Amino acid sequence: MMATTVGGTVFRQYWDLTKPRVVALIVFTAAIGMFLAVPGLPPLKESVMGFLGIWLAASSAAAINQLLDARIDARMARTAWRPIVSGRVSARQALVFALGLAALSMLVLLVFTNVLAAALTFASLIGYAVIYTVFLKRATPQNIVIGGIAGAAPPALGWAAVTGTLDPHALLLVLIIFVWTPPHFWALAIFRREDYARAMVPMLPVTHGVEYTRWQILFYTVLLLVVSVLPWVTGMSGLFYLGGALVLGLVFLWHAWRLMDPPDEFYAMRVFNYSIVYLMALFAFLLLDHWMLPLLHPAPLAVMEFVPG
Repeated sequence: MMATTVGGTVFRQYWDLTKPRVVALIVFTAAIGMFLAVPGLPPLKESVMGFLGIWLAASSAAAINQLLDARIDARMARTAWRPIVSGRVSARQALVFALGLAALSMLVLLVFTNVLAAALTFASLIGYAVIYTVFLKRATPQNIVIGGIAGAAPPALGWAAVTGTLDPHALLLVLIIFVWTPPHFWALAIFRREDYARAMVPMLPVTHGVEYTRWQILFYTVLLLVVSVLPWVTGMSGLFYLGGALVLGLVFLWHAWRLMDPPDEFYAMRVFNYSIVYLMALFAFLLLDHWMLPLLHPAPLAVMEFVPG
């Protein structure tokens, strides 16, 4: 019983290093990218191994982020419990773990999918774990905007894993997440602004104030509503998706407008929580619409000509 308890504890420590809830959203959008990339079901080997490779890379990036952000995490109530900060995992152990995940990710993607998927996944890993964490996060209040491209990449990674190509429709999915990221993260930053100020991280509510950040959230939410319609405009999806996107987007816009004069301090977190539901539901609508299109618009039956013998 003791061995099981200890083993479970060790597993939990390393599991927490991977930011499992954040990574779950990443691999979900990557999986949707895989399903949208092909008319029917994606090839089994490439989709399963691509999913695994992207999950390993995202987990590695999360662990590297915690390693490099340990000083900042120690000053923030939201992150003071993390394994490295609390001393449950040493910096050396975290580094070996993260590098091992990264190496295994690249091996899986190169052997079982293709070079393009591996290269894009590696670039995304470096973009988040190094460029955003080391430089952008500490340099500018636009950190989450500039660095958001790395976090927005998963649908394109999934698409590339099963097709070996980077289609414009895959980039459209990336654009949706890229525009979604600022209102999603800035809502959290408003609620946690004292944490960020204490850690000396130049998040927008700290450098420009809460009111300015609320206006930025409103602006990006309007932009997100427009961008979310583009899959229908480009013919990637149909009316079923359009209806879902409009309803989800208008609810998000209502939350963003109400945040301008919120009923209480906790309302920013409600906006943050809805943004997660929004993205998952939007991509679910994309997938359902993708499968429904052939049923709603079946290919015309071939006309047989009668030719006298």
